[in-house]
Amino acid sequence: MNKQLLKDSQGWGFALWLIGYLLGIVLFTFLPTSVVGWVIMPVGIAITLWVLWKKIKGDSFRYYLIVAVVWTLIAVVLDYFLLVKLFNPADGYYKLDVYIYYAATFALPVIVGWNRRRVGKRS
Repeated sequence: MNKQLLKDSQGWGFALWLIGYLLGIVLFTFLPTSVVGWVIMPVGIAITLWVLWKKIKGDSFRYYLIVAVVWTLIAVVLDYFLLVKLFNPADGYYKLDVYIYYAATFALPVIVGWNRRRVGKRS
């Protein structure tokens, strides 16, 4: 695995997760827990798309697929240990917003990678 792929998958995966985590902690003090995820999601999607278009340097669909898998694993594992286990939310953690977040974490790199591959074939 090359350094760029490690940076794009593990580095950006952790950074994006950390942004959402910190934003969630801040919003938790102002908003009901039932809406925190719904407020973070559009911000997270916008930041993730910006990272995918401006910072990720993949040259193949496989590259973006690896990024998608690693980002999703980072999100699931860190959420479990640093949200579910650490805070043990009374009403649980896994709700529709979390499942959409995991799906988007996987889907966005795949969609961007597919689109770049498709656009690259036309050039």
